[in-house]
Amino acid sequence: MKKLLSLIMVISILFCLSACSSTNSPVASKEPANLIGEWKQVNSGSNDSWQAATIEGETITINWVSNGGDTKSLYWAGTYIAPTTTDEPYTWDSVNDHSQTDKALLASEDETKTMTYENDQLSYSASLMGTTTTVRLEKQK
Repeated sequence: MKKLLSLIMVISILFCLSACSSTNSPVASKEPANLIGEWKQVNSGSNDSWQAATIEGETITINWVSNGGDTKSLYWAGTYIAPTTTDEPYTWDSVNDHSQTDKALLASEDETKTMTYENDQLSYSASLMGTTTTVRLEKQK
């Protein structure tokens, strides 16, 4: 009986050790976040106006959206650098594409804008008419 119990314990320990060291574990195979797609502001405080972002390729474009989505005005056009690790928060400095923003009345004049991705939200500071706020967006499915 003792031999049988010992054998069961050894098998259980070996099974646990092999499961813990498996390369198929969720932690080992986790990929960097994919930020490509459409994003919508979740903290606008209004059902009628918000900011929306599109990330594609190596660019991010952010618009002021109003009239329930009927009106869009460019706020930011800049560079996007995809994450290469799973570390959060992930930040990058987006460089302004002045060829687009210089023509837009409501666009940011900043040279760079620090973008942060953490807990499934993209955030940055936005200023308009002397008021600065942290905009938080979530990816649309």
